Amino acid sequence: MSANAVSVRLRRTIAPHPTGSQSITIRQLSTLDYVALLPDLVELFVESANVGSAAFLAPTTRDVARDYWISLIPELEAGSRLILIAYRENVIVGSGQLVLSRHSDSPYRAELENLFVERASRGLGIGRSLMQALHGVARQNGRTLVLLSARRGEPAEDFYKALGYREVRVIPEWTIAPVEERYDHVTLYQELTPVN
Repeated sequence: MSANAVSVRLRRTIAPHPTGSQSITIRQLSTLDYVALLPDLVELFVESANVGSAAFLAPTTRDVARDYWISLIPELEAGSRLILIAYRENVIVGSGQLVLSRHSDSPYRAELENLFVERASRGLGIGRSLMQALHGVARQNGRTLVLLSARRGEPAEDFYKALGYREVRVIPEWTIAPVEERYDHVTLYQELTPVN
């Protein structure tokens, strides 16, 4: 692991937070950090997916979650996918991803994917902090248009709209539930001010 590597572990505290505070730290992961933290990201993803907060059907197993995270490594190495984590007292409490468009006609665009916060930490502003950090990283990478998708009528839709995201369209029956019920999704966007 690199000298400035993240030394956090979900549910397994390695060292106390340097300030002794309950503050949240958000950090973009390098590939080395990401690989080292895969077990922790798997646990966060399983918990989020199994309460309906991720883009996978519940129940999601650790094997499915691990395969998902591993599948992202080539994009992370290529720099087309950026992954941020939020942690408090060396415990990962949230994560979010930004996928940078690789198309020559949209170098200013990014898609936000799989923002989740562990259940016990919801309602504390961690999701909002992750979104601010993701927007900052988008700007640093020259991205001024961010798109995302959320299940229609779920709290995530209201969360994103409260952050200034605007609705583009509703796609009917975009995803299914374990009992084959279909859900509409809403596509949202936000324009960011460029970094000067």
